[in-house]
Amino acid sequence: MQWAGAQGAVSATRPSGVLPPLRLPAGFHASIYAAGLAKPRLMALAPNGDVALSDMKSGQVLILRPGPGPGGRATVFRFAGGLNLPHGLAFHGAYLYVATTDAVLRFPYRPGDTHAITPGTRVVALPGGGEHVTRTLTFGPDGRMYVSAGSSCNACRETDPRRAAIWSYAANGRDGRLYASGLRNAVGLAWRGDTLYASNNGRDYLGDTTPPEGFYRLKAGGFYGWPTCFTVGGRVVNDPAYRRADCSRALPAFATVHAHSAPMDLALYTGRMFPPAYRGQFVAALHGSSMNAVPVGDKLVLIDPASGKVRDFVTGFLHRDVYTNRPVGLLVMPDGALLVSDDWAGLVYRVWYAAH
Repeated sequence: MQWAGAQGAVSATRPSGVLPPLRLPAGFHASIYAAGLAKPRLMALAPNGDVALSDMKSGQVLILRPGPGPGGRATVFRFAGGLNLPHGLAFHGAYLYVATTDAVLRFPYRPGDTHAITPGTRVVALPGGGEHVTRTLTFGPDGRMYVSAGSSCNACRETDPRRAAIWSYAANGRDGRLYASGLRNAVGLAWRGDTLYASNNGRDYLGDTTPPEGFYRLKAGGFYGWPTCFTVGGRVVNDPAYRRADCSRALPAFATVHAHSAPMDLALYTGRMFPPAYRGQFVAALHGSSMNAVPVGDKLVLIDPASGKVRDFVTGFLHRDVYTNRPVGLLVMPDGALLVSDDWAGLVYRVWYAAH
């Protein structure tokens, strides 16, 4: 892989990466888009077609410049470093926004920039650390910034209202408002029209099958259950630790997957490359369980936003019940291909469709 520094392209030794034995539907293909990364997480599409990628372990934001042809590898540039667990990314206006564990930073950005021209400016202070350290952000059709922060614990009552919640802010970080609460760890945020959808990681230590992991259709002021309630079979039920809690105002998940599957990113497939049955569907990355006796998740699934039906899309990340590869971030490219980050193997894959 070709890496490039602030002064231009340089050659560096990095592991070339090995494509796992992925199982894809007929006509779909996968290749390695970038390799030799430390812990790649979420991605954002730049106005010129470059890709911004957060690398949590190295504390960097990288720029991936597409390579030639469908199987070409990207050139990687170090845009910014020394960041505190960078995760969520978004391009908006003349800036690249980066959500670290304790702040949202914004960097001046011009299309084609491969390195930050000035240090990032903090626009939002966030509660750092805790049991869930990642922060995700997205901009809505209203021009406001939506930021999720996970809980500090497994199943407690938080004292900081910014935890286990999504807040919205003006683009300059002012005018913060609570948008949605009761989401233990909403890693994936995606828009479908004017509606924000979220994936959520449910609580632990209730066995291998409880609670199911939920996907939520959000609305302003909505409460989605945690820590007192969760969704089972389309119905909101009480958490055993909070049997007397009032769950009447908790809104249910519109789709669920197996407990502890650890849903990460969520992307609405808006491209034209994939067959019609895939268009308008959500793709979700399931990171895989660290709790279950038999591993679950560790795959990409499709979710129908209307019916909530879930079906497998890409499997094969899990090899003989051993985690060798774990999907996290998703990005639909302008040509309709799908990028998938793998923070276990330090890879980014490109998934594309060609019937012949």
